[in-house]
Amino acid sequence: MAQAIMVAGSAIGAGLAVMTGIGAGIGQGFAAGKAAEAVGNQPEAKGDIMSTLLLGDAIAESSAIYGLVIAIILVFANPWI
Repeated sequence: MAQAIMVAGSAIGAGLAVMTGIGAGIGQGFAAGKAAEAVGNQPEAKGDIMSTLLLGDAIAESSAIYGLVIAIILVFANPWI
């Protein structure tokens, strides 16, 4: 019974960890929209805007990747089982 509860908890935790991708997707979409707006307002600053956008997107994507790694660990290499 105890092991079944640990497996269920791990599955729920893995599902919650994968949901970090939702926040990253929303944040990246919002940033891309604001970058497009900024390039529309100041086309001469396109290079600076795009480099800042790519750096911000990389940082936002890293949180989603961390969530995916945690989910994979909980499902395939569960330390409690």
